[in-house]
Amino acid sequence: MLNILVLHGPNLNLLGKREPGVYGSMTLNEIDKLLEQEARSLQVKVSIQQSNHEGVLVDAIHAMLGQHQGLLINAGAYTHTSVAIRDAIAAVNLPAVEVHLSNIYRREEFRHHSFIAPVAIGQISGFGSESYRLGLQALVNYLNKN
Repeated sequence: MLNILVLHGPNLNLLGKREPGVYGSMTLNEIDKLLEQEARSLQVKVSIQQSNHEGVLVDAIHAMLGQHQGLLINAGAYTHTSVAIRDAIAAVNLPAVEVHLSNIYRREEFRHHSFIAPVAIGQISGFGSESYRLGLQALVNYLNKN
């Protein structure tokens, strides 16, 4: 059975309270439940973690080797700043899908650049919590074909 690591980056623990006009009203716990339900229907396992700390996210990516076959990641603001997370994804060389609740290209200019996109198999943004579900479906489809 495929095992997918889901990583939520900084400030995502505040979903539901944090700027609901931008990020929606769903909590992170509700998104995690949505992902677990989708994983069951796709017959895969998801391991879900959230951290506000870059090094914790890097360590989780390193620990994927031999345990997970793919990565679904919303690195939050680290998307636009973290070469370390980008390098960790490249180093483990496992398929990754980048997701964002908001459309990062319709937001502030500094959010338009992603360090993760070049090392990911794809990116889904702008569909709120559905971005996660769509990202998981895309990743599992990719893994099943390859």
